[in-house]
Amino acid sequence: MEKKIRIYTDGAAKGNPGPGGFGVIMEFGNVRKEFSKGFRLTTNNRMELWAVIFALEQVNTSTYPIHVYSDSKYVIDSIVKSWVFGWEKKGFKGKKNADLWKRYLILHAKFQMTFHWVKGHAGHPQNERCDVLAVAASTSAQLEIDIEYENSKEEGLF
Repeated sequence: MEKKIRIYTDGAAKGNPGPGGFGVIMEFGNVRKEFSKGFRLTTNNRMELWAVIFALEQVNTSTYPIHVYSDSKYVIDSIVKSWVFGWEKKGFKGKKNADLWKRYLILHAKFQMTFHWVKGHAGHPQNERCDVLAVAASTSAQLEIDIEYENSKEEGLF
């Protein structure tokens, strides 16, 4: 059996924009870790993408292939269909979440990754758990500030 890192992610936002959060499950062999984080003002797409970035930033080896599972067509299609690389060539002009996509591209170069779309709210155990984590994070009493998003809103960039 091939050793691989499995990453499951989900994002949530109550209102778009509104309070949001993400949930992550990371699995390698018998090791499983869960993470979540909430923000006071963000969007669902930012949380979906941020979940993937956060998870990849936890990986400290490039020895094993990484399989990322997400119910976000925005994230999966942007990567699998190579849209993000076209956006990069055009300097992300007019693209939302450029700060996060730039952060993702740094990680993209470090790892061997395969992305998988999973249907949300369809009984996939890890996806369902990530959803619970994301929603709980979005409603927690200690929400962080999505600084890039809030600053861009003030400047009229989104």
